[in-house]
Amino acid sequence: MEPEVKEHEETSPKTSPVNNNHSIESNITYSSLSEDLVFVDNEVVEKLTEGLISHYLPDLQHSKLALQELTQNQVILLDTLEQEITKFRECNSLLDINALFTEAKYYHNKLVNIRKDMMMLHEKTTKLKKRALKLQQQKHKEALEREQQREKELERERQLIAKPAKRT
Repeated sequence: MEPEVKEHEETSPKTSPVNNNHSIESNITYSSLSEDLVFVDNEVVEKLTEGLISHYLPDLQHSKLALQELTQNQVILLDTLEQEITKFRECNSLLDINALFTEAKYYHNKLVNIRKDMMMLHEKTTKLKKRALKLQQQKHKEALEREQQREKELERERQLIAKPAKRT
């Protein structure tokens, strides 16, 4: 049976014009095959099926096991890949955190410098306020002394002015 089918597969009308005879023979072969199939016994079909299954089943089972193992390995690889991606994200977030710390350090130094400047300005303003107060007190004192000097001069002038004598 198989050689006839193979012969038909090998001969196709496209190969050469000589194959026309073969195509007629193949038509006959197909018609005889269809007639043979009608008269095939169920027991023969059963045995052929069992033989075919017994021939291919171990390979299929082995392939199934190999596919299951590959699927498990793929799941493990996917989990590992996901873990690595998580690690990379953590590394990126660490880089972001490092950048934030660097920026925070920069601004902290800036604040420290501003604070020093403000303390220096505060000291200067305090000194200036004390000096201004001293100058104000000194001017006030000088003004009081001038006022007292003027009053003394006015008093002296009054004393120098002749007083009319009293008539007795």
